[in-house]
Amino acid sequence: MRAASRSGAVKFDWYDPSTWDDALRGADAAYLAYLPDVGAPGAGEAVGAPARRAVEPGVRHLVLLSARGEDQAEPAERAVRESGAQWTVVRASWFAQNLSEGPLLEGMRAGELVFPAREVLEPFIDSRDIADVVVAVPRPGSGYAGRGVQVSGPRPLSFRDAVAEVSAATGREIRYVRTRDGPEFQPVRAPTPAASPRSPQAS
Repeated sequence: MRAASRSGAVKFDWYDPSTWDDALRGADAAYLAYLPDVGAPGAGEAVGAPARRAVEPGVRHLVLLSARGEDQAEPAERAVRESGAQWTVVRASWFAQNLSEGPLLEGMRAGELVFPAREVLEPFIDSRDIADVVVAVPRPGSGYAGRGVQVSGPRPLSFRDAVAEVSAATGREIRYVRTRDGPEFQPVRAPTPAASPRSPQAS
């Protein structure tokens, strides 16, 4: 197993085809996590080209990290389905790490998270649990080739509740302030059960 990125020891850049072959050589499976977001404009084209290229050096199974309930991710998902490799799409709920090391960290450190989310529930998931799933699904005999897998955390929380839990755990006062500025985050209304590497919910 090896990681590949623009800044890593193994170079991979979505927009630089000269980096693809070396990153994929010798691999029989590849995990694709597109930044900035799998639902961003142009993600389908950006994911599709290296996904198709991956088949040439012998990658047999592609695993795409997608987003639960995000219709905009369909072009990227379709690109992987049509790559010519076996595929699994892992649709994850919001990462718990978004509050501790991701885009919301600055507000959490400042003691006030301002975010446009309604008072609805989201089953935040630890990214380490996602890692367990994406390692398990391409294994021969797993039964998840050609399927979508939804993964979520063990219980649904509102953003207000999630911030309160971080506040209690750290012993620091952190307030949640809902704003109506910008696009409003709308989690899927019916949370799916948590998935494990042994029993992901597949569709």
